[in-house]
Formats: sequence, structure tokens, C-alpha cells
Amino acid sequence: MSDNSPSFLQQESPDHPGWVTWELSDPTRFNSLLGPLLLRVEGDVARVQMTPRHEHSNLQDNLHGGALLAFIDIALFAASRGFGVIEAGTAVTLDLAVQFIGAGKVGAPLEARVELLRETGRLLFLRGLVVQGDGTVASFSGTIRKPTRR
Repeated sequence: MSDNSPSFLQQESPDHPGWVTWELSDPTRFNSLLGPLLLRVEGDVARVQMTPRHEHSNLQDNLHGGALLAFIDIALFAASRGFGVIEAGTAVTLDLAVQFIGAGKVGAPLEARVELLRETGRLLFLRGLVVQGDGTVASFSGTIRKPTRR
């Protein structure tokens, strides 16, 4: 799986068979703060993975809520690209609802499991869970407005 979009680098991960790396081509953009993500689509579910680092932690040495929200937001877009329903980088989040369920830990892979509920001409409705190990960290739902074709 290869993506030739100039805004995104997406290629087979040499270290994670069956996964692709997903990151912006411009490392000075916000998304790069989370590091390269891994993406794998399995039927109706896109799995998006990151490994939280110390800079993503709060004073309790857990994953900071803001870092988790950013990861979920970016995971919606990585999943949508994985599903093949958006290509351009100019889609926008219209809403994002998150329920924090447990603490995320630094150093262990964190995974958003994203489902596409419905696609209309302009909108994508998605939901999912963020899991780490055997625990659930958060649940979420969001709406993305697809990019305007030029």
C-alpha cells in the first residue's frame, strides 16, 4: 500500500508486517508531535497505533488528556484515508466527543480502533475505542467534513 499524496507519507512498515506508517511529509506540523503512526485496516475497522512518550505525559506519568484527544482526532483522518474515503489533506473535524475511561500509559502501544458508521456526500460519521494492552482508555465519536474538490 503506497500513497503518493505530497502531504502524507504512507508506506509498508518494515518493523510491523501488515501495517503501514502514516505521517505528514512536513515534520514541522502538529501531527509530528505524536510521531509516525501505524495504520492497519481489517474489514470494517481501522487500527491506528502510536506509542506515547514522556512528552505526552501528565504529572501523574499517565498519558495527558490533550495528547489523547490529539491522537483520536488524527486517528479519525488516518482511518478515513485507510478506508479510502478521503484523499486530500484538507478535510476538517466538525465534532469530536470523547469519554475518558482509563489512564493511558507512556511507553506501551496505544491503539484507536475506528469504525466508519456512515458516509454521505460531504460527511463521515465515525466511532471507536482507544485501547492499550487489555484495557480501554477512551471511547469516541466524531464527524469529518470531506475536503472540497478543486
